[in-house]
Amino acid sequence: KMTQQMRDLQLAQARKPQGPSSPNAAKRLYRNLSGKFRVNYTSFDEGSLAGRGEKEKLRKSYLFQSNAALFEAVELQDLDRVQELLKQYSPEELDLNTPNSEGLLPLDIAIMTNNAPIARALLQAGAKESPHFVSLESRSLHLSTLVREAEQRVNELTAQVVNEAPNADCSEKEKQLKAWEWRYRLYKRMKAGFEHARVPDAPTNVHLSVASSSSVQVTFWEPLSINSAVVTKYKVEWSCSPTFSPPLGEAVIDKLKNLHFTIRGLVSGTAYYVQVSAYNMKGWGPPQASVPPFAIPSNWREYDGRAPRRRGQAEALDHLLGQVKTVHQHCVCHEPCKNQPQSRKHSVSKSLKHLFHPGSKFLKTLKRGLYLTAIFYKDDNILVTHEDQIPVVEIDDTYSCLLMQDFLWFTKVSCMWDEILWLRQCVTVSQSSCSCILQTRFKMLLAISQMQGLLGIQDLGQVFFEPIKDKQGNILIVTLKEVKTNQTFESVRWVPICKLQTSRKSVSSPEEPTALDTLLISVQDKLAYHQRSSHALSPGLYLGYLKLCSAVDQIRVLVPERLPNILCHVKIRSNPNISREEWEWLQKMASVEEPVPAEPEAETSQNHLFQELQVAIKELMTLVNIPLQEAKDFRLYSQEVLDFGGQVSFLLLLPPSDDVCTAPGQNNPYTPRSGFLTLPLQIFELGEER
Repeated sequence: KMTQQMRDLQLAQARKPQGPSSPNAAKRLYRNLSGKFRVNYTSFDEGSLAGRGEKEKLRKSYLFQSNAALFEAVELQDLDRVQELLKQYSPEELDLNTPNSEGLLPLDIAIMTNNAPIARALLQAGAKESPHFVSLESRSLHLSTLVREAEQRVNELTAQVVNEAPNADCSEKEKQLKAWEWRYRLYKRMKAGFEHARVPDAPTNVHLSVASSSSVQVTFWEPLSINSAVVTKYKVEWSCSPTFSPPLGEAVIDKLKNLHFTIRGLVSGTAYYVQVSAYNMKGWGPPQASVPPFAIPSNWREYDGRAPRRRGQAEALDHLLGQVKTVHQHCVCHEPCKNQPQSRKHSVSKSLKHLFHPGSKFLKTLKRGLYLTAIFYKDDNILVTHEDQIPVVEIDDTYSCLLMQDFLWFTKVSCMWDEILWLRQCVTVSQSSCSCILQTRFKMLLAISQMQGLLGIQDLGQVFFEPIKDKQGNILIVTLKEVKTNQTFESVRWVPICKLQTSRKSVSSPEEPTALDTLLISVQDKLAYHQRSSHALSPGLYLGYLKLCSAVDQIRVLVPERLPNILCHVKIRSNPNISREEWEWLQKMASVEEPVPAEPEAETSQNHLFQELQVAIKELMTLVNIPLQEAKDFRLYSQEVLDFGGQVSFLLLLPPSDDVCTAPGQNNPYTPRSGFLTLPLQIFELGEER
């Protein structure tokens, strides 16, 4: 039967056109075919269904050729071509787990020829072993059959070539003979690979950690031995007994991109033992117990029964905001009080007229005052007005010195772009005192409304952490927003940033640039800051460094430029959870008066954390340019673990009490290297919330 299948396959291959001879040929064929498929199906009528069917046949034919090309690449041990095909097509398009006529899958050929790099590439793409091999005996019998029938076919073709006179048919027979001789050698090599293989050794570096109050996580590496066959799956077992009798559960891992597994649904406070074993075509290898040998699901909060810091805070703030809105729901926006100075009343009236007049425009130049600009960008393009200007509106033409309190208030308003009208009503009602601060903030709200109206969008984005000032008395507040969709705006258009920078004619000298010129020169830096400030950390436990410096009107915090919404930090480990036992050990370490506390016992979670902290502290001190010997005076913040959404947590490293915050004029002997900046503390807090 197998011989007949091989003959049928050979005849079919002889009739069909030869597949792509190289990856480049495959790419050319794919481009040609895909170019023909790019059509507008909505314009087809019923008479075009036949044409569509032909194109579908062509597509299926090409996918069949790509499947054959994958088998050929694996058989020829061409790793580059295998990787190219896996990248170009999905597993479904390649029929990655559909056996061929010999009952083999690409992964079977790779592991039985002991080609580990190709086998790993296939495994990461989701390849499986053939379901036909239910036992060692069935695999051995199948390989013996393939070898025997290939040998028989070689003998038959050899006899035909020897006995027949030279002609066209004889030449074709010689080609078939060479193909079958090659396949015979392949099957013999696969059979020998299977016979010489042995079960895999135990996995290495099996590490167990506490993931939460009801789960533990085990991570591991491949076996060290290179003599056994490729490992295709792993088994994780767990039990409350060190002898694993009785076992509580097991899980088979056949997706080998990341070698870790989280055991969930466990009982808090109960010890669980875990072991891991590896599997190849010869069966399961011996299990390897984890280090530490057991773990107890828990969380650091269980140490003193502490509730999460932010539990219920969001709900309470929403409720409070609702109450405030209810009180002001009957407010109507009206003109400011009449007791203000004449010049200020004229300025506000001018702003109102400019806002509601149908011919309201963006400003082209700055005179002297406070302004708002909104930068919207997409890839390398930026939104500009029809006069090729960045959108700018006036806040106050009599305001020449922006107080930090007003700027920080503006940044808080940026969290409520959709509530500007309501905020204007509230601030208007409060103007009976004619406070200068309230007047300024009311004008800020008017400018925001004007910008929103001119652009036709509510969300103006994130406020840049400091305004731009020039020597002419102009102050520019900058908002930044990345546009990721094809959004429509009013009165503006997209232009490349480089074109805007080269085409704009400066009206100031290089020594004293205006705020607008400064903005245009530094726009890439501001866009980079905005993009980096929206990046998130990967899940894990981090060691953060808290360093403050104070000025006359603000406190600033040291942050890395590459991630300005997070403190200076290094990663301790991928598991963000601190167990109760680890936290208890940290509390004892914080209370010890000796400079070097005793190391915890080996093969415990506390010892692993101790070693991880040692490495992280050295790395962090190098990062912020502080000599390691100075770290002996530093301390870990032992009041709590800072938790960010359950996936990221921080332990804080604090300088000595006198050095946590550097006062104005105080010399800091250890200045961080380049790559850091200081943000106003309130700006940092807002960025952290975002």
